[in-house]
Amino acid sequence: MKKFLFIGFIIFLFKFNVAEASVLAEEDSLLVIQKGVASFYGKKFHQRKTASGEIFDMQELTAAHKHLPFGTRLKVTNSKNGKQVIVKINDRLPQNSKRVIDLSREAANQLGMINDGIVPVRIAVMTRQKIEELQDYYDNVPKDIRLRTPLQSVSYNKNTELFFQSAQ
Repeated sequence: MKKFLFIGFIIFLFKFNVAEASVLAEEDSLLVIQKGVASFYGKKFHQRKTASGEIFDMQELTAAHKHLPFGTRLKVTNSKNGKQVIVKINDRLPQNSKRVIDLSREAANQLGMINDGIVPVRIAVMTRQKIEELQDYYDNVPKDIRLRTPLQSVSYNKNTELFFQSAQ
């Protein structure tokens, strides 16, 4: 029985990672909500409580943001090398911070930014639906976040009778 549970768990992890890998490959500029500088934090805050109440683990893929809702999953792209990682917001940055996001050490490692310390990044939400959810979440969208709704097709019926009526 334990063997079947273990195999099921491995299959679940594989499917989860494959799904995230396909999201990482997708480029949709409408999903990019913020650009700026990222930093990372680790040992000093390891095993301390975050603003969301979770315990910070520097080996998890988490991040701090000034105001995005806790639990929001983001795709962060290192603008210098193109590497990407998906993180979950579970902590807060100070409102006066010049950084747009503060990543866990593991997220920074996957972005290849450990030696640099800070790097320029693009932050994107995972789906177009998330943009709409964020628009509903905020009474006033913060000025440093860009929430663009996807263009919707416009139906257009040309009334040719108006153009070809003879003057009487």
